[in-house]
Amino acid sequence: MAREDAVEIQALKADSFGRIALMRDARGVFVRRDLAHVPPWLRLPAWWLARREARGLRRVAGLPAVPRLLGWDGRRLDRSHLAGAAMYQRPPRGDLRYFRQARRLLQALHRHGLAHNDLAKEANWLVLEDGSPGIIDFQLATCGNPRARWMRLLAREDLRHLLKHKRMYCREFLTPVERRLLKRHSWLRDLWFRTGKPVYRFVTRRILKWEDNEGQGPKP
Repeated sequence: MAREDAVEIQALKADSFGRIALMRDARGVFVRRDLAHVPPWLRLPAWWLARREARGLRRVAGLPAVPRLLGWDGRRLDRSHLAGAAMYQRPPRGDLRYFRQARRLLQALHRHGLAHNDLAKEANWLVLEDGSPGIIDFQLATCGNPRARWMRLLAREDLRHLLKHKRMYCREFLTPVERRLLKRHSWLRDLWFRTGKPVYRFVTRRILKWEDNEGQGPKP
């Protein structure tokens, strides 16, 4: 269940799928996604996305550098707060240690049977207070058997997105294997760009009035 009697400290984000705020109660500071003000026609997809995030957080419970699920009651999702800044706010330029740790963190998620599916966004990568990486926003995460072929494909796309960020901020440390991986596109990625991506852009830009690159740093 979501925590009761909490006080809002700061609004972090508000969009068509809910409002995210930093909260505090007797047990400390946490983050809440509240669906109370979602338009009626978007309540079902907003609930589905929040439920998906709750499922993903349960799957990786106990891993460091990802939020802990504190409660989900069908309207409010509470998760632990990770102190740090988004990658685009505190770029890890030339920081090979950050990207090595980020790859190990990603591998841990994949071993637990979770593919994030939204790591192209720099807003979903954190630089924590000690300079190490963190990952947030599991709304699009997929859970499954890590040995299944389709999960391995999704895991590979997660890794490609991380390597794109490494190319931006730490290009000189890309290995030959990583450069080859960046050049190879899976059929899953190509299918998405031919079918799902145009629909996504139409819905987010024309209907929801989102900017597709909002919350992301510059790309090469």
